[in-house]
Parts: sequence; C-alpha cells; structure tokens
Amino acid sequence: MQTPCAFPPPSGSDGAPARPLPGDLAVWIFILAELLVFALFFLAYTWARSRDVALFDAMQLTLDRRAGTANTVLLVSGSWCVARAVHAAQLDRRHVAARWLLGGIACGAGFVAVKTFEYVAKLAAGITLSSNDFYMFYLSLTFFHFLHVILGIVVLVVLWAGTRQGRYGPGRMSGLESGASYWHMVDLVWLVLFPLVYVLH
Repeated sequence: MQTPCAFPPPSGSDGAPARPLPGDLAVWIFILAELLVFALFFLAYTWARSRDVALFDAMQLTLDRRAGTANTVLLVSGSWCVARAVHAAQLDRRHVAARWLLGGIACGAGFVAVKTFEYVAKLAAGITLSSNDFYMFYLSLTFFHFLHVILGIVVLVVLWAGTRQGRYGPGRMSGLESGASYWHMVDLVWLVLFPLVYVLH
C-alpha cells in the first residue's frame, strides 16, 4: 500500500501542474546574476545623477534619441522573432523556426550597427570615459550592454544552426529556450537602460 505524498507537486491557480522554468536552470542563474550586475550599475548611475542633476540633464540632451528609439524597436522586434521561433519549434516546424531566428539575428545586427554609429560619432567629437561623469556612465553602461547583444547574436547563430539540423523540437526544447531566455534578458535590460539614460529627467 502506497503512502500518499505529503507534498503534492506544485500547481497553477486552476489546479494544473505548474509549468517548469523554460530552459536550463544554470542559464537562469547566469541571467539573474547578470540582471543583478546591471541593477547595481543602474543604482550607481541614479546616485551619481542625484549629485549633479544639471550636468546629467545637459549631457543627456547631446544623445541621439532617434538612434536609441531605433535600437529599442530593433531589440523588441528581435525578441518577438525569437519568441515566434520557439513557438514554431514547439510545433516541430524547424524551417519556420530557423527563419524566425534569422529575423532575430538581423535585428541584433541592426542594433550593433546603430550603436556603433553612435560610438563613432561620440569618439569623433572627442568624448571618452574621462569627459565627465555622465559620459563615464553612458559609455560604460551601453558598452557593457553592447557586449551582451553581441554574445546574444552568437547564441542565436548557434541556435539557428542547431534548428536547421533538427536539434530542437517537441520534447527537446531546453537549449532553444535557454538561448531565447538570454536574448529576452538583453532586451529587458535595454528597456530599462534606454529611458533611464536617454529620456528620464
């Protein structure tokens, strides 16, 4: 005779078993660690800004908000493409999933191109990390995020190749979901960084 389990499996509000976290747990630990680092950066930026509001407001006006807006659209579009790729792979439509991943890669490449244009313009104007506190934070924060975008593109390229080979599908989604989660994290960070650095006064 079996003893009833004292702790039933977790379930949702409708009584159905709770869906496990998408992807690999180790990737989520990495994502949470990265979010913590960015959160500390944002807190440091906010503290520095509170000490010299006039400087930060004046320097903020020298940024190209059109470029920042374009990059926001690109990253949000890229996340949508990646989400569609995951959905297609779940339906075992690997060729469709691969095309959506290419869309995500293209959006990421567009972000890199626009951000590189911004950096070149600032460097040509003689702006560096030592120009003032605002630009020290702007260049540090955005370049740290820029590196995450590049890593995200590499991840998407690997996922695209694996998808074309039929590596992902129903019952074998962990790798694709892990990579997609990382890409969404990169998007989420930018959605905080853009208004904080480019827009809010």
